[in-house]
Amino acid sequence: MDIRCRKTTCKFNDRFTCKAKGILVNNKVICQTYEHDETKKDVEDITKNLFEKTPNIAPQRDSKALSISCKAECLFNHNGKCVSNGITLNSIKESPFCISFLKK
Repeated sequence: MDIRCRKTTCKFNDRFTCKAKGILVNNKVICQTYEHDETKKDVEDITKNLFEKTPNIAPQRDSKALSISCKAECLFNHNGKCVSNGITLNSIKESPFCISFLKK
């Protein structure tokens, strides 16, 4: 599963890849696992414009090494587990919003 995070100030973010042991997307489609890291600067999100400048992205993680729980009313929520082929968390305002969300 491809897991991308654009919330570059999160302590689990390594070059747009989430390194947390588990992710929980709440019923408001926000990643509850997010933890702000004061030492990280908000890096420009160049993943939005992949064809203009190549981003330095960390290697993809195996979904077996990561538990993705979901409480949102999403098409990919199967008994509290995310069954999507990949998820992307965006840095909308203060909260990392799951932009892979598709309402049931």
